[in-house]
Amino acid sequence: MLFSALSALALLTAASAQMTVQVGSTASAPGGIFQFIPNNITAPKGTVITFQFSGVPGNHSVTQSTFADPCDPVAGGFDSGLVQEPTTPSQTPEFNLTITDDTKPIWFFCKQLLPSPHCGVGMVGAINAPTNGSNTFAAFQTNAMNFGKNSGQGQGGLVGIGASASASVGPIPSGVTVLTGTPVGSATGSGSASSATNTSPAGSSPASPSPTNSATGLVASSLVATLAAAVVFILV
Repeated sequence: MLFSALSALALLTAASAQMTVQVGSTASAPGGIFQFIPNNITAPKGTVITFQFSGVPGNHSVTQSTFADPCDPVAGGFDSGLVQEPTTPSQTPEFNLTITDDTKPIWFFCKQLLPSPHCGVGMVGAINAPTNGSNTFAAFQTNAMNFGKNSGQGQGGLVGIGASASASVGPIPSGVTVLTGTPVGSATGSGSASSATNTSPAGSSPASPSPTNSATGLVASSLVATLAAAVVFILV
């Protein structure tokens, strides 16, 4: 019984792992400004992926798309909105996605158009992409770089296909602006300009508490405590 309880504890811990993806970088970094780091990851169901908008100054998004249409938002997909940051924000905005289906690949891109479409220079990413065949991450990135037009500007939501967020981007310190636009599939649809703005004036508090930043951190402390108590009971 003790072995079973400890095994359950180990499985719970593994299922609650957290990974971190950097959104944007700097001109001097390998790969330049327009990239997600890492851009191709494997994450089992239950994993929380924290997208950190740490490439400053920057203006980027994490927007779900499809393999066939890499630079357009997919209807029903997740979308952080465009996060514009100054050179030295006091806090790093984050967007947390929980993987809800690890049986299919999840594709995403940055929909920023300035100074040129970020998706078109390869700022795309994948979660659980096939490692062989025709639908690999490398093929997806090539599709994006051959897109040949502006990225769609339709706005997704918090709940996506295979992954969802429980909250919008946060914290939003002074100088950071989050822009959202028309939902995908609405009258003005893909390609519309961003319209809504969420900003934080100087001196205001963050929109939400900053989540755990560690790539290997765990997010199940309360459940772990419960199982630990069960182990103690079994031993007694």
